[in-house]
Parts: sequence; C-alpha cells; structure tokens
Amino acid sequence: MANWFITGVSTGLGRALAEHLVARGDVVVGTVRSASAAREFEAFEPGRAHCLQMDVTDEGAVLVAVAAAEAMTGGLDFVVNNAGHGFTGAIEETSLADARALFDVNVFGPMAVIKAVLPYMRARRAGHIVNITSVSGLAAWHGTALYGASKFALECIGRTLAQEVAPLGIRVTNVAPGGLRTAFAAGHMPGAEPSIADYAGTAHVARGVLLGHHGTEPSDPALAAEAIVTAVTAAEPPLLLLLGSDALGYAEAEFAALGAEITRWKPLTLSVAATDTAHG
Repeated sequence: MANWFITGVSTGLGRALAEHLVARGDVVVGTVRSASAAREFEAFEPGRAHCLQMDVTDEGAVLVAVAAAEAMTGGLDFVVNNAGHGFTGAIEETSLADARALFDVNVFGPMAVIKAVLPYMRARRAGHIVNITSVSGLAAWHGTALYGASKFALECIGRTLAQEVAPLGIRVTNVAPGGLRTAFAAGHMPGAEPSIADYAGTAHVARGVLLGHHGTEPSDPALAAEAIVTAVTAAEPPLLLLLGSDALGYAEAEFAALGAEITRWKPLTLSVAATDTAHG
C-alpha cells in the first residue's frame, strides 16, 4: 500500500488516477477547489479517499495541504502534479495577464507543491514526484503556444529536479499525454479572443480541432491512469512517459525534425569554436 497526493481530482485524469489507486488498495489525498467537490470525492471510498480544498496558485494553502496530507497518511510516497488547464490563441492575441494566470496554475502551482513536499521526502530519503505535462510541451503546435510553453517549462523543471534529487533517493517522472477523453477540451476551455484575421488558417484552427475532437480523443483516461501507476512503480521508472498513439507520433516527428535541423547546421554550429591564438 502506498500513499498518494494528487492535485485536481474532481474530474479527468486526476479522478481516474485516484479511482484506480483506491481500487488497488492505496491511500489517496486529493485536492479540489470547491467544498462540494471535496465532499463528493471522499464519499466514493471513505477511509482511503481523502480530499482537501486547495487552490494551487495559493502557496500558503499548498503548504498547509501538504502538511495535512503528510500527517493523515504518515508520509507521502507519491506526489502527482495534475491540476492545470488549457489555453488556445495566437501569441499576438494573448494578453500578458492571461499568460501569467496560465503559468500561475500550470507552472508555479506545481512548483509550489514540489517545494512543499521536498523537505519531507528529503528527510525520508525517499519519494516520487510525478508531473503531468503534455505532448504539447514537446511538440509545438500553432494556437497552443502559451499552454505548450507552460508544459515545456514543467518538463524542464521535472527533468532538472530529477538530477538534483536523485542522490537523495527521490525520483521524478514527467507524464506527457496526448488527447484523453476527459473534459479538458470541453466548451469552457480558456482562450484568447480571435481578433486578428491573419491567424485564421493557423492559430485559430487549434480551438476548433480540440473542441471538434472532444469525446473522440484516442486515449482512455482509465487506461492512462493504469499506465502511469505501472510506470512509476517499476523498479526503474522512466523520466519521461508518453501516453497515447498521438503523443508518440507528435513527439517522434518533432524530435526527428529537430535532429535533422541540428545535423544540417552542424558545420555552422562548430564554426564558432575559440582558437588558442593569443590576441595582441
């Protein structure tokens, strides 16, 4: 039996992950933003499904919630940064206020959770931090720049964190899903107001594609949850786990294109090497 802390368990992947873990006998402390959602979550498995009301953008609330989760479980084994939301729109159309608000949730929220839990994990010399990123953080797609940038940032935080905490017995896994059949692409997805006609064929397409595929995404959140648990409980868990055929396809194409670009420009890259010739 393991103890888990998962942000954002009211719906979607967070809820699917919590339900899978409770079914296998683990203890889950989940977070939601409303009291009604907290009551609903705890009701489905009293005793092993605990819920705390918390907004990831409130650093003080995050500290309190992590401390409470530590106390009620006797020590967290896994912490999952799942809470977040999407955003569509051209970069030029996106206000800096909207960009900052998105990063508050998708980047600084997970960072607050990481900072809150690390003192406990360092003391135990054990623990595993799981960040739910996105293939959009690995493969750029017009119309999703700010969302992708937030997930790219979380990818880098996770990968760097893994280097910093590995000597302390703490592990890190970034999970990058593709499209999941959740409410992520429902009609309420935040986005910049389309206001510049020049982006009609590029950035404005993303929102229509995401909304149009809602309910027919290629991956099942319940199976995604099972895959996550399989990966992070393995003897040698991955640093990066892609989820879904679309995630694999987009990532492979992006990495191949990037590799080809690096190779093409390699001579110019190496042309800036300093020489040992002294300058008078």
